[in-house]
Formats: sequence, structure tokens, C-alpha cells
Amino acid sequence: MKIGAFSVSLNVKDLKTSQSFYEILGFSVFAGSLEMNYLIMKNGNALIGLFQGMFENNILTFNPGWDENANTLKDFDDVRSIQQTLKSKNITLNSEADETKTGPASIVLTDPDGNTILIDQHV
Repeated sequence: MKIGAFSVSLNVKDLKTSQSFYEILGFSVFAGSLEMNYLIMKNGNALIGLFQGMFENNILTFNPGWDENANTLKDFDDVRSIQQTLKSKNITLNSEADETKTGPASIVLTDPDGNTILIDQHV
């Protein structure tokens, strides 16, 4: 199963403070803005999403159809196909993609330790 580029989405208390901290670690802003209350920061192939006031807990995020530079991949598993595979293996989904549509969609599941996983397809 190809689930795409990986990033961790962090719920932060102060976006500007978190931005400064991750810049010290060598990350730079790749997408988003302070005005939008989120920043996607990049250091090499590592991606961190900083989100203020958007969700409660940290989230493991995968983006089918994208590489780590948000370039569209020619060969990837559509989120609906991933959904079908997970369901066939008795994985419970918190939210599902509409299988009658194509294009952008997402699914959410929780791992055995309570960590939220977002599989978020933008293409």
C-alpha cells in the first residue's frame, strides 16, 4: 500500500514560538501562514505541520499522490483503495471517503495506542 508523503501534524499553543523553535532545528516554512493559523515546515525530507487551534491532539499525516515537496506522483494508491484495503483487514475507520467520487478525499483512523492517523489525498 502506498500511502504517500509523511508528516506529523502538531497541535501547538503558540504558532510563532513553535515556528522559531523549529527554525533553530533547521526547518523552514514550506506552506501555510501565521494568518491562517498553520505552517508546514520542511527540513530535507522531514515535514512538520504546526497547527494552532485547529485540532486537539497531534496527528500522523500521510498524503497519497504527493511526494515530500507536494509534487503530484504519477503512481499512487487512491485513498479509496487504501480505505477498502484497511476495511478488508478489519481496521475501523473514524471517517471514510465517499467511494462514489474521485479526487481529493480523506480517511481517519486510530492506531492501537490512540494516535490519530489522517490519510489526506489532495489530488
